[in-house]
Amino acid sequence: METKQNAIPVSPSLNDLYNFKSGLKGTRQMKKRLIFISTVCILIACLISVIAKGLVYLINIVTNISFYGMFDASFHSPANNHLGLWVIVIPAIGGIIVGFMALYGSKAIRGHGIPEAMEQILVNKSKIKPVITFLKPVSSAIAIGTGGPFGAEGPIIATGGALGSTFGQLFKISPNERKIILAAGATAGMSAIFGTPIAAVFLAIELLLFEFSPKAILPVALACITGAAGHHLLFEAGPVFPMPDVDAPSNTALAVYSIIGLAIGFISLGLTKIVYFIEDSFEELPIHWMWWPALGGLAVGLIGYFAPHTLGVGYDNIISILSGTLSLMLIVRLCFFKFLSWAIALGSGTSGGTLAPLLTIGGAAGAAFGALVHLIFPDAGVSIPMAALIGMAAMFAGASRAYLTSITFALEATMQSHALLPLLGACTASYLVSFFLMENTIMTEKIARRGVYTPDSYEPDLLQVLTVADVDNKVGETLNSNSTVAEVRALLAANNITQSFFVVINNDGTYAGMVSLSDIYNHSISAGLAIINLTRASKQAVKSNDPLKRVVEIMAEESVEVLPVIAAGNTIAGKISYKEILNTYYHYIDENRQENTQISLKRRRLKMAVRGRGRSKTKS
Repeated sequence: METKQNAIPVSPSLNDLYNFKSGLKGTRQMKKRLIFISTVCILIACLISVIAKGLVYLINIVTNISFYGMFDASFHSPANNHLGLWVIVIPAIGGIIVGFMALYGSKAIRGHGIPEAMEQILVNKSKIKPVITFLKPVSSAIAIGTGGPFGAEGPIIATGGALGSTFGQLFKISPNERKIILAAGATAGMSAIFGTPIAAVFLAIELLLFEFSPKAILPVALACITGAAGHHLLFEAGPVFPMPDVDAPSNTALAVYSIIGLAIGFISLGLTKIVYFIEDSFEELPIHWMWWPALGGLAVGLIGYFAPHTLGVGYDNIISILSGTLSLMLIVRLCFFKFLSWAIALGSGTSGGTLAPLLTIGGAAGAAFGALVHLIFPDAGVSIPMAALIGMAAMFAGASRAYLTSITFALEATMQSHALLPLLGACTASYLVSFFLMENTIMTEKIARRGVYTPDSYEPDLLQVLTVADVDNKVGETLNSNSTVAEVRALLAANNITQSFFVVINNDGTYAGMVSLSDIYNHSISAGLAIINLTRASKQAVKSNDPLKRVVEIMAEESVEVLPVIAAGNTIAGKISYKEILNTYYHYIDENRQENTQISLKRRRLKMAVRGRGRSKTKS
């Protein structure tokens, strides 16, 4: 009776048909889930488009109440106010309100949105508190409407991410699917504000998804398209930043634009350092963090008194810079004071964004460089509007390291196709400076300080690329299913065999199962028991052309360390263990890191010299 209790009856039936049906079922299920997730993302994009319009209206209302004393939803720049010294107090009042909202509502409303969304994706399974969906746009509208030097895009990205995460927590979905919905909501918000769906998709890939696959890209792309449709319906159909048409640049101008991009790359590096230096300085203040936004607001108001155009969203500033009509002194003044106001406000922990300020600062810096070049080298063919445009994109590329997003955003926001090559050269130069000289970006520095690692590459999954055939999966010693435990023990002792697992085969050579060395030497097992009663067989077959990812999934599902490799006719081709998979994995990585020369020029020269001497002797 004891023998029967320890015995494990096995009736293996492994064939290609079972695996085909299993794989087909998995593919169909994945496509059904993709349709469901895409539908949810489109619904969220519709909602976030309406919220984006509401946020813009709310910012305008707060601005008009704060600076003009009227309840109006139309846009009026706070730069045209007539408050005099009272303008210093307005941003501080906004900071106090935001501080109270952060203290009694949620501390997560502080900051510029994207780093917080990245952190939730990386460490919290993309779960954001639903209350952020309400608190973030309201707090941002108050901060911006009272003069905060931010744009509406940061808050709407954070709001869209929170809305997507909330929907993802309502449905029964996986963390990866919730990440996709979060990214779709965030980037649909950006697309709804700017009407730049392609740039929004790239933003999702570079800063939120950390992957490139159909299951992730398709829902996000559909959400961004929907957001762009919402932009055209609720805002306007033209480019969000209209500018004079620019001509295709000459080679000389292209080189100058690339040099400007290089210079702005260094500026973006210094800008990031200063922003976090100011944030660290606030951390050392002997007062509660709730009051920091008020102090930052005082600085914003003081700067706004001397430079009124630094107050508020400032999209009109970007359009003015791109027009190329501003004087050099005005451009430099706007660049410096906008940066100072934004850096202090952001460092104080108020609710705002980074994209619009970076575009303003970068555009002004690019225009200033372009004006200087045009003044010193008038025949270089440098256009000030083009220099401003590449400055915008290069600043965002250097500060955030969102390379493709920066290029496509500049193209979509201005509809200037001739700017493609200058943008490519300038953003590449800026990206190089950022990559080599800055460990973290303005988006990742904050979460990196908290010990959160941000992926910086999107390489293919090696376990999906490598197959069973790439692993040294020799079958080793095989055991006959009719052999007794005593016979097997004698065989192992005589041949000094110590392998951990053995393949058991039938008399006709077909696969019967696997047995471990510990089971064979289990003292509670009867020595006369047939080895077939100790075997364990996988429910699914592994073939030589299967990817290692499938093997690992089966091992995890069935809690086994070793799987058989089955050939045609259910015959055994080998066995594969998790240790062999790890060895292959690390060997592949090490092999791709090794530097070696495949073609030796020295050897080729030597062969040519020998051939030349041989021909000379033949002629002589």
